[in-house]
Amino acid sequence: MTTTPDAPTLAALLAVLDAGERVPGGSRFHGVMHATSQEALRVTGELNAGYHEPVEVRALLSRLTGAPVADSVTVFPPLTSDFGKNLHLGERVFINAGCRFQDQGGITIGDDCLIGHNTVMASLNHDLDPDHRGDLLPAPIVLGRNVWVGAGATILAGVTIGDDAVVAAGAVVTKDVPARTVVVGSPARVVKEL
Repeated sequence: MTTTPDAPTLAALLAVLDAGERVPGGSRFHGVMHATSQEALRVTGELNAGYHEPVEVRALLSRLTGAPVADSVTVFPPLTSDFGKNLHLGERVFINAGCRFQDQGGITIGDDCLIGHNTVMASLNHDLDPDHRGDLLPAPIVLGRNVWVGAGATILAGVTIGDDAVVAAGAVVTKDVPARTVVVGSPARVVKEL
């Protein structure tokens, strides 16, 4: 990614995203986001193009995230991340095939988490005002320790899932999930305490 002296850097963009600030459509920050996304598409394209030994998968994940990935992390491709640089993986994380992560707003997956097939995590929203619909509104997704997310679940921007919680298959999580609970449905609701 090339920048001119007055263009924002990835670090400056991450500071804006992590602060939850609006990113106006067509802005210079939006341009940096797009360039970073192109890099993520290249890396995930390589990851998903054929078989890789687990150590190669982790090396590609390190390139995607720009940070070391623990030897205890296991990912079964295909995996899609449309930014990569705001995806944070703990120890002993397992991510099953077909997951899609929109991590511009930040996705943190805590230690010992299990992520089921075809899970979607979307950490961006668009403005409801039609005049600002192209603006991006980031909000982090945080999974605590030992969270189990069932196949086909969707977790939306700004959601925190507490330690030891379970998100049932197919659930759409629109608000925080308390620790040691099970949530089901759309929108997800607590049906059991553990």
